[in-house]
Amino acid sequence: MKTTKTLCFLIVLFGITTSNAQLLERLGKKAEEAAKRTIEKRVEQETEKKTNKGLDDIFEGKKKKRKKKKKKRGVIIGSSEEYEINRASDFTSGNIVVFEDNFTNDQQGDFPSKWDTNGSGEIVKVDGKKWLRLGGNSKYVPTIEESLPENYTIEFDLLTQGLDKKTSSQAWIKLLLEDNTGFQRSKNWCMAELSPCQFIESPGVVEKVTNGQRQIRNKIGKDYRTAIQGMSHIAIAVNKTRMRVWLNENKIVDVPRLVPQKANVFKLHTKGLRDASDKDEVYISNIKIAKSGQDNRSKLITEGRLSTNAILFKTGSSTITGGSETIIKEVATALQSLPDMKIKIIGHTDADGNAESNRKLSEQRAKAVKMILVEQYDIRFSRVQIEGKGEANPIADNTSKAGKAKNRRVEFIKI
Repeated sequence: MKTTKTLCFLIVLFGITTSNAQLLERLGKKAEEAAKRTIEKRVEQETEKKTNKGLDDIFEGKKKKRKKKKKKRGVIIGSSEEYEINRASDFTSGNIVVFEDNFTNDQQGDFPSKWDTNGSGEIVKVDGKKWLRLGGNSKYVPTIEESLPENYTIEFDLLTQGLDKKTSSQAWIKLLLEDNTGFQRSKNWCMAELSPCQFIESPGVVEKVTNGQRQIRNKIGKDYRTAIQGMSHIAIAVNKTRMRVWLNENKIVDVPRLVPQKANVFKLHTKGLRDASDKDEVYISNIKIAKSGQDNRSKLITEGRLSTNAILFKTGSSTITGGSETIIKEVATALQSLPDMKIKIIGHTDADGNAESNRKLSEQRAKAVKMILVEQYDIRFSRVQIEGKGEANPIADNTSKAGKAKNRRVEFIKI
């Protein structure tokens, strides 16, 4: 009896075990299939992600590329973008100075002695340098003893501070040429009008009026918002009726028939600046007006001698200052046109100081001019001799300021 029960128990147990094994086997197969489906689904998802990313990179890359090209075409003058834009600056300063002022002799807080105005302005110091701060609605006229000729240049440093998104689009810095030295309405005038506005593209204009009738008015069409902020340099060249204006190295105005007859008085005119606060501050300094004189290149070649006061040096130094490039370039051009020509550069000083020190200084100045010819214009070193005469050969009285200025000169002699 016990044997039979035991046998029955074993048969049932075997059946249960076999059934469980089959069940486990079926469950294992289903789990395996589910796992496979999960893996396949995951692979599909990852593949889809990578495919989409690849397509996004392709299409977005094209968009970025197109955007970059567009940005390059519309680059703002003076911006800090990485694009390298090379422009030829064809500005050449006049070689005969008729007016020059850096406000050295003017007291801080005063209006400068060489200028006239119908408004306000004062000398201030910025980092130790003197500037004339311009008022918000005023005209400024440099007092020049002679009328400006047909061909001349004007240069000055411009400093602006406090320009922001609230600087008015009706604020202007006008570069004026008028037919009178006063402040009455002109019948013949022209201008290049610069805007310090920052919240829209600078809407500067050029305008010409002849006999009271407007002849030209047009937008400048250059976005110079970045360039006019902070320190910049303005250069103007007038050649008969043609007027060109540079902001730093960028020519922003070039109109062939802008200047009417009789409009030979230079003025600065400000309008719409917020000068009652520390906003829209505009300053100028280092003003130079120079006319174009004789052809020094031809004079050196034909006459064999050229004397000039247009090469300027720092006081007591052989360091050449700005504005001397024109005459040196003319001498270099003469030497380049005649490869066999040799010259001697002779330096002269006024009588201030020790005679021997002046001789050495004049020689050092002659050498400085020579090295510019050699290093910047590739003139062979042996073609240029130098000599320092110091105060030994004056051509004017050394007791007056004007006479001393004439004695401080550089001579070029063909040998």
